[in-house]
Amino acid sequence: MASHRKSRPVGTRMAGIRTPALATAALTSVALLSQSANAAPADDKPSLEEVEKKVDDLYRQAESATDGYNAAKEKTAKQRKQVDTLLDDVAQRTQKLNKAREELGSFAAAQYRTGASAPDTATFLLADTPQDYFDQTQLMGRLTSRQKGAVDDFVSEQSATMKKRQEASQSLQSLSETQSDLKTAKATVQKKLADARELLSELTAQEKARLAAIEQRKQQEAARKAAELAQQQAAAEKAAQETAAPQQSTSTAPDSSYATKAAKALAFARAQIGKPYVWGATGPDSYDCSGLTQAAWKAAGVDLPRVTYDQVNAGTTVSLADAQPGDLVFFYDDISHVGLYIGNGMMIHAPKPGAYVREESIYYDGESGIHSVVRPA
Repeated sequence: MASHRKSRPVGTRMAGIRTPALATAALTSVALLSQSANAAPADDKPSLEEVEKKVDDLYRQAESATDGYNAAKEKTAKQRKQVDTLLDDVAQRTQKLNKAREELGSFAAAQYRTGASAPDTATFLLADTPQDYFDQTQLMGRLTSRQKGAVDDFVSEQSATMKKRQEASQSLQSLSETQSDLKTAKATVQKKLADARELLSELTAQEKARLAAIEQRKQQEAARKAAELAQQQAAAEKAAQETAAPQQSTSTAPDSSYATKAAKALAFARAQIGKPYVWGATGPDSYDCSGLTQAAWKAAGVDLPRVTYDQVNAGTTVSLADAQPGDLVFFYDDISHVGLYIGNGMMIHAPKPGAYVREESIYYDGESGIHSVVRPA
């Protein structure tokens, strides 16, 4: 991406996000057992775990590049609108300039017909710039009030038109650079996805089945962690009710208006389940991760930014233990993925290319993958 484009924030772990523990240990055990059963042959062919990790990394890189594509696409749209506005303004000012020039021309023609001794207006029109002429003559002192007005209009419109033309030229240059960013981001996404597909295509049917089994064990561990979080949240709510003392601060406890908006956002997200992930998509037939969360909250009357690393700043950060339905859960240090929390350690998200919008544990990529939780609105 070009250096002028907004850089992605390098995420630091937010308060309240726990470090890897049981999930990482369990997944490590699974990986070690699988490596023992699937030792690499003598030709140094990568193990299934290595293939899985590389494919997952490629999908993550593609999703991160997708955010770059989304940002460039959004910027391109804004710049194109700005350019169109400037060009329209230039066209209108050029018309005014031509009208002023015609009026000055009529004065020159009149001077010529009457044989005026000082064809000042004609000389003015032939000068390289109005200022060049003024610097060499005493024209303004000899013009009538009507002629002076025409000259003033001409000079004013010429100056304004030149300025707008310069602005339009600069905006067109910026638009061209952003379009180059867009092209680069698109090529990066396509390359990462192609590399992932190539890796998967090299696996045998037996290897694919074993890879699916590894993924299933990961999902089971993620579900276990989600159930554990749900129990912790339920226990906290029960304790709060019994003591009649809120366990959350007023800054993190959602009010009734938030709960109403969150319910609308979740209802929208649930209606999208089963639709495909498509990079850069914002609906209604397909979504990428931030496109889904943006559309869901828009249905609730809340405008979120387009990309994940802007959405993460569009609300109040809360701890994972305090997560409420409707909150946004962000993943990875580069904040390249986001899902909509639905409670009980689960979320609705558009996972990755080749997958569909679905409900899934927020621990789908391990506890260490969770970056932060943000409450929008």
